[in-house]
Amino acid sequence: MRNSRLGLWIGAAVVLILLVGGGIAWAVRSDDEPEAAPAPPASAPPTTAPPTTAPTTAPPSPGADITGPLDLLLIGVDTRVSIPDWQPHADAIMLLHVEPGLKKAYLYSLPRDLRVSYSGGTHKLTEAMSRGAGDSRDVKKGYALLSKTISQYTGIKEFQAGAVLNFGGLERLTARLGGVDLVIDQTVKSRHRKPDGTLRPLSGGDYIGPQAVYQAGKRHLNGWQAIDYARQRYGLPNGDYDRQRHQRQLVSALFDKALSRDLADDPAALEGIVEALGDTLVYLGGRRPVEYAYALRNLTAKNITRVTLPGDGVSGGSGYLGERLTSEGKGFVTAVAQGKAAGYLASHPKLVDK
Repeated sequence: MRNSRLGLWIGAAVVLILLVGGGIAWAVRSDDEPEAAPAPPASAPPTTAPPTTAPTTAPPSPGADITGPLDLLLIGVDTRVSIPDWQPHADAIMLLHVEPGLKKAYLYSLPRDLRVSYSGGTHKLTEAMSRGAGDSRDVKKGYALLSKTISQYTGIKEFQAGAVLNFGGLERLTARLGGVDLVIDQTVKSRHRKPDGTLRPLSGGDYIGPQAVYQAGKRHLNGWQAIDYARQRYGLPNGDYDRQRHQRQLVSALFDKALSRDLADDPAALEGIVEALGDTLVYLGGRRPVEYAYALRNLTAKNITRVTLPGDGVSGGSGYLGERLTSEGKGFVTAVAQGKAAGYLASHPKLVDK
């Protein structure tokens, strides 16, 4: 029988941290479920049947009452959340919408520089974390303003749970899983890393020296390579929109890799997964992660549709101001809030990641 902690921590690595992947790896039978009593020996004398008692009903599994739909929020940051003077910004913003019945879902991203209204003005979405955190630099307060802002923009009334994850923790986690296999869709040059993985030096405010390069095609990437590839936006034809797609691609690859490894009988490897996350994760939600894990136990990677939301830049008198979604991209967001995502994608198939 699978160890239920496997679901809890593998889920932390893949889709929306602690919220989805755990459902796949959840134990089919609870540890507390009584096992059948052994049959008596053939030579044993007959026994007198005990008095008839009313049958007992096993308590429902935690999360069995969750039926969907669900909207879950994942925020990626590139600095340790434990640093006292860190001002948090949301560098990757992903949303997972799970349909009623919890067997089909949509994974999509919002641009970090999306222009949205909050705090009495129009600002970039990424800055809502720091504005909400204030001088206290409280990540949970930052998340509260960010999630409220996203709710107002999308029309999604409530996010049932969310998580803030550090990219460094995700890198270590990817390494613990033995890396991932990706079909890279375009050549990507790293701005931050040398071919051997060491950091490129800064000179005059820009990086210099040899670069790690990720060629198009099917590739196996180790921990630092996978995260480095998914972080790049400079030099790509569509900038941050290409990066968003690569991040969704990495999430799906990690999900598949986690499911392909049987860690239930390998305590040392499982503890490595736990250690890899450490304090790089902040989970926020009204229900326990284990409840979502059970509720989403039948959701598979192939049933998670990755969606690209097209947008373009906004300029003003001071230059670049941020991003806005096109009417087609905003239309998908509206369709999700109305429970019409499948129908919208059927009429806008180009939004589905290839």
